[in-house]
Amino acid sequence: MKIVIITLSCFLFFVSCSKESKIYLKELPNTELQKTTFKSLPDFYKENFDEVLQLFVKNCQTKKVFDTYTDLCNKAQEAQNAQKFITTNFRPFLILNDKEDNQGTLTGYYEAEIHASYKQTERYRYPVYATPKDLVTIDLASIYPELKHYRLRGRLAGNRVVPYYARREAAHNDLNASVICYCDSLIDKFFLEVQGSGIAKFDDNSSIYLGYDNQNGHRYRSIGKYLVKRGDLTLKEVSLQSIKKWLQEHPQELDEVLNHNDSMIFFSKREQGATGALGIELTPMRSIAVDKKYILLGSMLYLSANSQEKSINRVVFAQDTGGAIKGSVRADLFAGSGDEALRLAGRLNRPLKLWLLVPKEKAVDRDE
Repeated sequence: MKIVIITLSCFLFFVSCSKESKIYLKELPNTELQKTTFKSLPDFYKENFDEVLQLFVKNCQTKKVFDTYTDLCNKAQEAQNAQKFITTNFRPFLILNDKEDNQGTLTGYYEAEIHASYKQTERYRYPVYATPKDLVTIDLASIYPELKHYRLRGRLAGNRVVPYYARREAAHNDLNASVICYCDSLIDKFFLEVQGSGIAKFDDNSSIYLGYDNQNGHRYRSIGKYLVKRGDLTLKEVSLQSIKKWLQEHPQELDEVLNHNDSMIFFSKREQGATGALGIELTPMRSIAVDKKYILLGSMLYLSANSQEKSINRVVFAQDTGGAIKGSVRADLFAGSGDEALRLAGRLNRPLKLWLLVPKEKAVDRDE
């Protein structure tokens, strides 16, 4: 199998590069792409291109994005026509997967809210932890480059690294961690962890932003799928709202169900609202979480997710990651904060198609 690096112009003009050829970015060698056109993207020309350009410029404020798109970041500052800037400097490529229709799944997340206190009381019993001081993170990439997307987390037991406490174990061990605040609902705390960021609201009407800081190293396990497997909910019924309602109605089984998910998230105080892994504040209905093994953080994409409800067709930006977001055609759409965001995020589960908007000069092809 030979690897051939070519420019997009070569790809467009050489007959040997067939329409069905798979395209590969050098930065993402495992992500299969297929050339297409902007005209093939549903409702693309109905976009608010001025808003898209503003968000691209905002992305360019991060070093990661600027280093990737240096020339385009500079050109964007001077762009007079937002639509022309996008269509002239980028080309859409359909992201392929192992399904015949290349569809994946779009879900949603939101900025969670908890009611909190700085002091532990009978009402405010549940601690929201900062990263434990004894949590060890090991980066193996310097020895095994193929593991650059993985981090080994654990704790020292003598001279050995052992797994860090799972959720069930953490409840029975004093974590060597600072407590940021205490909240009044174990269910709300759990969903704060699932969302990865949120707002802690206090009785004096003050509030603080909480953002993801670290994780205990255990794989995320869906309690929704667990409830379906147990027969407590059907697959069609599962949503954030239905899961929360079931937990509230079955307090005697709360610990057992929540502990099915061994993963725990640790937080830090933030100066701004929900902030993704890219390091900038998320934009409702424009920011998505992706699997960074397949999509680079900072990438601009187009998504199309249709159902019997309102269709979602729009330009989005890969600004976050998530433990449940796995695969090339998989995205989690940030819905914002408040009741409407919760309603949308909790019920959003639709077939998805994704296009990567690639700078012209970054296309590669592979003969198979």
